[in-house]
Amino acid sequence: MNSVWLADHTWQEVEEYITSKHSIIVPVGATEQHGPAGPLGVDTYVAMGLAEDAARATGLLVAPPVWLGDSFHHSAFPGTIWLKSSTMIAVITDIAHSLAEAGFTRQIYVNGHKGSNLPSLTLALREVHEYQHPEALFAIADPLHLGRAVAGEIKQAAEHHGGALELSQVMYRYPNKVREDKLTDASVDLEAIGGGYIASDLFGQGSIVEISWNSREERAFSPSGSISSSHTASVDLGKRFHEAMVGELCKFIQWFESYTGPLGVVSEDEI
Repeated sequence: MNSVWLADHTWQEVEEYITSKHSIIVPVGATEQHGPAGPLGVDTYVAMGLAEDAARATGLLVAPPVWLGDSFHHSAFPGTIWLKSSTMIAVITDIAHSLAEAGFTRQIYVNGHKGSNLPSLTLALREVHEYQHPEALFAIADPLHLGRAVAGEIKQAAEHHGGALELSQVMYRYPNKVREDKLTDASVDLEAIGGGYIASDLFGQGSIVEISWNSREERAFSPSGSISSSHTASVDLGKRFHEAMVGELCKFIQWFESYTGPLGVVSEDEI
C-alpha cells in the first residue's frame, strides 16, 4: 500500500484489503491544553504516530484519528475541546459498528489520551462486542500500559500531564510541534493535593484511589497547565519511548490477527 491511512484509499481498494486482512488501527486522542510547551494536539499526535508506524510494520490500515476526547477537566484553558463521556461513547460505538459492518473484525484502538479516554472506550467497545458484533474483537492500546516498562527505565522524573515523555514523543515523531523554548521544570505535587492518594507519576508504583478534579480546580493548582516537569524532554528520549511502544504494539498485532481462540468466534445464530 502506498499509504496506511484508510482515507487515502478508494472503497474498491479497501474491499480488496479485507479479502486478506481484517484488522484496522483507530487512533484516538484529544484536543486539550498541554502546558506552555505542548500543542493542543499532543495526545492525538501520540496516537497517530504509534498507529502509523505500527501499521507500516504490519501492513495494516489506519482509520482517521479521533481528535476529540474526554477532556472537560482541562476546559479552563482556552483551546480545549471536550466531549461528554456519553458523547464519546456514542462516537466510538458508531465507529466500531461501522468498521465491523465493513468487514474489519479485528479493531485496535490506540488511545493517546492516557487514562482519561479509557472509561468511554472500554464501555463502548464492550457493548459493541456484546450486543452488535460478537464475531469481532476489539482491543485498546494505551501508553499508560503499553509504555509502562520502558517508561520505568528511561524517565528521569515523575511523568504526568505535559511531562517529558509525551512531549519527547511528539518532538521525535512530529518535529517543530513542541515549543522547546518553553519546556519547564515546574510540577504539581498531586500526592499532597490528594492526601497521598493521587499519583504524581502515571508510571509509578503504590496504592492510589481515583479522585476526579474539575477544570477550575486544575487551573488553580496548575496555572500553567503542566502537571509534571518537561525540561528533560528530547528527541532521543522520545525516540526510545516511541519505538519501544511501537515494537510492543506490533507484537500484539501479530498475535491479534492470527488469534482463533474462544473470543470473537461466536456467531449470532449461536447466541
